[in-house]
Amino acid sequence: MTETRFHTLADGRRIAYRHAAGTGPALVFLPGYMSDMAGGKATAVLDWAAAQGRECLLLDYSGCGESDGDFADGSLSRWRDEVLALIEAQCSGPAVLIGSSMGGWLMLLVALARPEQVHALVGIAAAPDFTEWGTSAEDKARLTAGETLYQPNPYGPEPTPTHARFWADGQAQLLLHGEIALTCPVRLLHGQADPDVPWELALKLAAALRSGDVQVTLLKDGDHRLSRDADIALLLRTLNDLP
Repeated sequence: MTETRFHTLADGRRIAYRHAAGTGPALVFLPGYMSDMAGGKATAVLDWAAAQGRECLLLDYSGCGESDGDFADGSLSRWRDEVLALIEAQCSGPAVLIGSSMGGWLMLLVALARPEQVHALVGIAAAPDFTEWGTSAEDKARLTAGETLYQPNPYGPEPTPTHARFWADGQAQLLLHGEIALTCPVRLLHGQADPDVPWELALKLAAALRSGDVQVTLLKDGDHRLSRDADIALLLRTLNDLP
């Protein structure tokens, strides 16, 4: 495992990352909401990349993991810009973006901002537009009024917050209402037993992408995390088989 280092942005924020040098395209893992680069899928990708001699980049968004900042200040736009800054600083050539859950939305935003550098996309229970389809009308009204919402967290002891800043920025970044102008290869992995992101969303995303090279793999018994040994093995095979 490579050691954690820090990239300092223009405003002084220090973004934690791990980088393994190697051949390209570089594998760039984007964690989900309130997740970080210490997760099982991220570390498995880094270990596999190191064994294959592939370049790999992991990072923590500001307010997450080892990075500076307050999670309440986070937004898709803010985290997208952090990812772009780390890619520019660490990856000289093309990149494969691997997005887990919210990271799947973020990988699309990063790719749209830098399409010439993105070689392929791999989504794991990708959740674009979840501020729209995942939020009730009542909760949207509360968020519009500036309230922070808290929901039970099945993955940890603390409730999951949704801050008004994050939700409003998400609503400004919706993608599924029209064509997503990306033409690179895309692979989408999704569990049909996912309680958080409907598996049908993978099909909707596949249809919205301009690319003709899009493959959707559904796991009938797969949950949201897709972090079982068999799930991770599938992810690594998917990375290995990319054109």
